[in-house]
Amino acid sequence: QVQLVESGGGLVQAGGSLRLSCAASGLTFSRYAMSWFRQAPGKQREFVASMTWTGGSTYYADSVEGRFTISRDNAKNTAYLQMNNPEPADTAVYYCAAGRLAYASTRSSDYTYWGQGTQVTVSS
Repeated sequence: QVQLVESGGGLVQAGGSLRLSCAASGLTFSRYAMSWFRQAPGKQREFVASMTWTGGSTYYADSVEGRFTISRDNAKNTAYLQMNNPEPADTAVYYCAAGRLAYASTRSSDYTYWGQGTQVTVSS
């Protein structure tokens, strides 16, 4: 059974930093592209960042480019999202997702497995 478990969410002040983790089990993690999406109250889920299974290519939403960094540790079956200088507009539930893809898609429909989400709240 495939499981993705996010952790690291919480309350952070604007301008601070936070690191989200996504621990994967039940799949060959090193063969999966990983991504982060988020959903704010009353809004649709949106793409945040993605990374190929090798880690060689990354993609970011314009709104987080230069502030967030996606990474992975294939030895630990874990993906990360480092959030630097967060803003109140980044407040959302953050989800990690895994897909057996040759590229780091930005489309949620391309990802097969999803975590349960972790709440991030950025205070001003």
